[in-house]
Amino acid sequence: MYSIVEKINIGKKALISQTDFTNEETVPSAKTSFICCQCNHENTIEIVPYQSGFPIFQLYHGDQVITKNDLLKNGAVTQTSATMQHFGELTVNNLPTLYFGTSCKTCTSKYICVFGYGEKQPGLTILTISGIWEYKESE
Repeated sequence: MYSIVEKINIGKKALISQTDFTNEETVPSAKTSFICCQCNHENTIEIVPYQSGFPIFQLYHGDQVITKNDLLKNGAVTQTSATMQHFGELTVNNLPTLYFGTSCKTCTSKYICVFGYGEKQPGLTILTISGIWEYKESE
């Protein structure tokens, strides 16, 4: 799990075994797997609430890594509703949104995982993975 700092282009979306987790499913972590778009290897990821990931803002701030439009176009995020703007301009499920880079354990293709995590309503904590996409660094 790493932060992405170079400009990237998002490619194919990987198949994910589970994208939504609620309450106890996130404790102590949410575990799921995705299928590599290149070699079909099944890779496991583990998201530890309040420890895993980096703020999505780091990616699109000043278009340093990727543009807002590319994130929206690929369905990684949506525009945040007016009442939840304190979570940022772009979010997953109107929740605090994070990302991390990972790679296939077999062929080393690079992937970006985007997810939202937080309390949706009292007593309901949600972790939603919007997707895991293959990416390549821009030249």
